Amino acid sequence: MNNLFEEKTIRTEEIFKGKVIQVQVDDVELPDGKMGKREIVKHPGAVAIIPITNEGKIVMVEQYRKPLNRSIVEIPAGKLEPGEEPETTARRELEEETGYVCKKITPLISFYTSPGFANELLHVFLAEGLKKKENAKAADEDEFVRLEELSLEEAASYLKEQRIMDVKTAYAVQYLQLKEARK
Repeated sequence: MNNLFEEKTIRTEEIFKGKVIQVQVDDVELPDGKMGKREIVKHPGAVAIIPITNEGKIVMVEQYRKPLNRSIVEIPAGKLEPGEEPETTARRELEEETGYVCKKITPLISFYTSPGFANELLHVFLAEGLKKKENAKAADEDEFVRLEELSLEEAASYLKEQRIMDVKTAYAVQYLQLKEARK
């Protein structure tokens, strides 16, 4: 790993510790010897799932996102629980948010969502061989979602209409478009 321009942490002050995130301010020594401050959001990591039905539809959820003060359509996602492997989280979140289970789940990519201020690492999976489960695990008690099953063309249209506005879902649509183009 290349640590070009590494910043040495001198002091860390915890500002907030919540259910999902922790916020801290670090005093750092910059590569030129000067001092700086960094506001950092610590996150346990998350998964996102691109569920594809046997009919080729993408299963998505519409939900209200308070930071945006609006609803958007997204692929299912959720945070890692302590000690939980990303694939386990992906299978759990798929079932909780959509009621589907899958025969095959494939890891696609992992990336940092906002490395300028947060350490959240998002693991993206492709879920195939979906089957609706009769007694699916319930969603979180504070989570309200509406299921949508979209064709790739409909999903691309949602991007243009700004009904899809998050990077993980935009990535999913573009991944599937590239996959389709390679056939």
